[in-house]
Amino acid sequence: MPPLLELTQLGKSYATPDGHAVIVKDFNLRVPEGEFVCIIGHSGCGKSTVLSIVMGLNEATEGGVVLAGKEIIGPGLDRGVVFQSPALLPWLTARENVLLALEQVNGHSKRKEKIELADKYLALVGLQDVAGSYPDELSAGMRQRVGIARAFALEPKVLLLDEPFSLLDVVTRMELQDELMQLWERERKTVLMVTHDVDEAILLADRIVMMTNGPAATVGEILTIPFTRPRHRFDILADPEYGRVRNHLITFLEERANPRQISLLEKRKEEAQAQITADELFVIEKYTGFNRFRSRYRQRQPMAEPVEIGTQGGTSSCEATGVSRVSLR
Repeated sequence: MPPLLELTQLGKSYATPDGHAVIVKDFNLRVPEGEFVCIIGHSGCGKSTVLSIVMGLNEATEGGVVLAGKEIIGPGLDRGVVFQSPALLPWLTARENVLLALEQVNGHSKRKEKIELADKYLALVGLQDVAGSYPDELSAGMRQRVGIARAFALEPKVLLLDEPFSLLDVVTRMELQDELMQLWERERKTVLMVTHDVDEAILLADRIVMMTNGPAATVGEILTIPFTRPRHRFDILADPEYGRVRNHLITFLEERANPRQISLLEKRKEEAQAQITADELFVIEKYTGFNRFRSRYRQRQPMAEPVEIGTQGGTSSCEATGVSRVSLR
């Protein structure tokens, strides 16, 4: 059975005055139906760029995305989206914001049926008592719940979450993570979620996609999470496997995804070393001072064994130790 969502050789670059800036390159991923996949990586590595291409809000420079056998060429109702901010219309109530999505997919249904369906999804996220409230009357966590309810109400083939809990306080964030897990258990939607939170990814995902740093960021590694479902936060924290999985992810982010940066001084030194030939170096040493430029343009050699200055069997001590003779006159 083919995967529901396929990202093949996905790439994105932008034209700049200095040439093309490659953000993402050769990103490949297959997501079966009903799987929950998280993408993690350092800020700026291209996680949200990949997700925006799947949303249809950004166009790939290379490769493409196929959902249920059809190539994605723009936004569509087959994808439910939840952003960092809930993006609710302030002049509509919580119920009316969810109805807005239902109008797109159930336009032929009666008004009463659509209201009942909107209330059903609001109840699933614990907002049945505030369905008639406007966004400015709701807390940040409640507004994000409305956004999640609206996305599920579309009954999409895949749910796309772009760091949906990153703007919330810790307690609210944990509550929404638990509610999302419970809602996912009921609906079993295919989910592709971007997050920078390692613990969140371990709690929610079946697999975690680890992205390398840019430029030209790509899939560095894919880790399968060993915990069975349904999951409970404190059971996972108490599992010995949790520490191993978390350390593996942290190690990747600290080492493989964030290689040592070469300083500008080191880069210029390497460029200078590459540009100076042996003949040019001889001239520099002879006419501008041996000691000053030897350390800058030559690799430091190991110290030779100390020998007495003089000759040994007609051979100078310099020749015997392999040190070249330099005239300072």
